[in-house]
Amino acid sequence: MRQIAALPYATDAQGSMRILLITSRDTRRWVIPKGNRIKGMAGHRAAELEAYEEAGIHGIACPAPLGRYRYDKRRRKGGTREATVDVFPLAVTGQLPQWPEQGQRELRWFPVAEAAKAVDEPDLQSIIAAFREPPRNPGWFFRILLRIREWQGERTGMLRWFHALMPKQGRFFEQFEDHAAMLVAGADALARLLKGGPDMDAHIAEISAREHEADDIIREVLQDVRRIFVTPFDRSAITGLIGVMDDAIDQMNQTAKAIALFEVKDFAPQMQDMSALIVECARITAEAMPLLRSLNLNSVRLHDLTERLVKLEGHADILHEAGLKALYNQARQGNPMDFVVGNEIYAHLEKVTDRFEDVANEISGLVIDHA
Repeated sequence: MRQIAALPYATDAQGSMRILLITSRDTRRWVIPKGNRIKGMAGHRAAELEAYEEAGIHGIACPAPLGRYRYDKRRRKGGTREATVDVFPLAVTGQLPQWPEQGQRELRWFPVAEAAKAVDEPDLQSIIAAFREPPRNPGWFFRILLRIREWQGERTGMLRWFHALMPKQGRFFEQFEDHAAMLVAGADALARLLKGGPDMDAHIAEISAREHEADDIIREVLQDVRRIFVTPFDRSAITGLIGVMDDAIDQMNQTAKAIALFEVKDFAPQMQDMSALIVECARITAEAMPLLRSLNLNSVRLHDLTERLVKLEGHADILHEAGLKALYNQARQGNPMDFVVGNEIYAHLEKVTDRFEDVANEISGLVIDHA
């Protein structure tokens, strides 16, 4: 038996990630919104619908599942049947005042670690536990412990040992994290923009504002690369990483500009799905940036994150091809200019996901060179 589920997440006012869990109607145990697949509807769209019906939330569901888990589903006539559930991350954008199953379940926001412990299914516990929020900047004592553990793990000779003792100056790590926050905000506004509606101008302005802030950050990075004597990584690696991150938000802004220029109001499902993939790419990038502070300790997790970024870019390519084909067939029977306009938007969306793959490659290069 195949089912789908949404993993609803959001960031609170303090910047901490939270996971929304609901109780099942029969056993009252903590679960995530889930249900049967719907014929003719993509899995992530069905997950969005389940989240609305069971929890009254709406948001942006990533088309690429995080993973799957199994559980024994009770039959109405008695007995159980094994069900396999594909889990789609859902960035929550709002809570409705009324929904179909209101009052039938309890809803509660959990910190990520507590949410993983609250559910019963081991595979689901692993999925939630791996869906980690970006770590906080460690205090000085913890940073010393990290350095000690790194020294204990060094096996690359005297030159590497000497480099580890040299002072690392500048704010490169903070700048990476600040820029990633702009990516998250820009991606969220882009996905909202491609939903259409009356607030499109506000979303376009939001993307433009975040792009300008990102420009300020990359300008600071380039200045620091020139003036600071000792850097944590090779200068070319620093400029390469921040450069592809900036290219990603530049393309988000180009997408918004094209939408404004051509006054597009309605968007194909493939465009919306590509924007949802971009939201997930930005979230992963934001998680990865703080991990660069200690590559030795975080190399395994960084590998997992970059691998998912590459897979998301491949999924975006499939959506891009399907969207262009549908757009071409539609334009043949209508206005050919619709294809020109749609192709422009698709091209920018694809470039955003391509730049996130470049981010993955830059991070992988850092891990290979320094971990």
